[in-house]
Amino acid sequence: MKALSIAATGMNAQQTNLEVIANNIANVNTTGFKRARAEFSDLLYQSERLAGTPNSGNQSMIPEGANIGLGVRTAAIRNVHTQGALTSTGNSFDLALTGRGWFQIEGSGGETVYTRAGAFNTNALGQLVTTDGFLVSPEITVPEGTVEVIVNKSGQVFARLEDQTDLQDLGQISLATFANDAGLKPLGGNLFAETAASGAPVAGVPGDPGFATIQQGYLEDSNVDPVKEITELISAQRGYEMNSKVIQAADQMAGVISNGLR
Repeated sequence: MKALSIAATGMNAQQTNLEVIANNIANVNTTGFKRARAEFSDLLYQSERLAGTPNSGNQSMIPEGANIGLGVRTAAIRNVHTQGALTSTGNSFDLALTGRGWFQIEGSGGETVYTRAGAFNTNALGQLVTTDGFLVSPEITVPEGTVEVIVNKSGQVFARLEDQTDLQDLGQISLATFANDAGLKPLGGNLFAETAASGAPVAGVPGDPGFATIQQGYLEDSNVDPVKEITELISAQRGYEMNSKVIQAADQMAGVISNGLR
């Protein structure tokens, strides 16, 4: 019976959906995390009768065909890059983005990767780094004797040194945008990489048209809505149960036939 294999694809699809939802819920408190959504599409169709072909008497065309679907498959797991809420931390190295854009980070191999998680700090050399120690690009170095670091909405970084009234300019934080944020490849550790689907990065200054502004002393929360995820979880569970019922019904029908042959 085709119903067995069709329902099996449905159960596999709902299992994938459940795993995506579980990852969303697990990252409900992850800074800068973007929730994902599983997208599905139907499989090929088996044609029992083609529409538009002549009938048996060749008198007229058949208006409707008979096409039996063969199930469902996972088409994509899409990251939803909507703005998360901002939480005040009071830490001068915490930076949140309001609007479109990504912080540029120098990866372990020297490549540029991207993040929305602005929980930065300084390393032993005073360089601005992520929580995993990756350098923020362009490089910003905080000199010794700094008593205050100021980052304005345009990404300009200033330091106030001991016994000095004038601010020292440390550099400019730049952002990158993409034509298709959903095409970025998630690497883990709140990092994303450019792909052919995302398009090439467009660099710019915070506050420019199409670029986010920076909020110092804030972090962007995960955009996961726990209530929505629980609703999606219930829906996935019911979908899995219904496909399981189809398998049970197909098995019972096959049992009726086999019992009748005895």
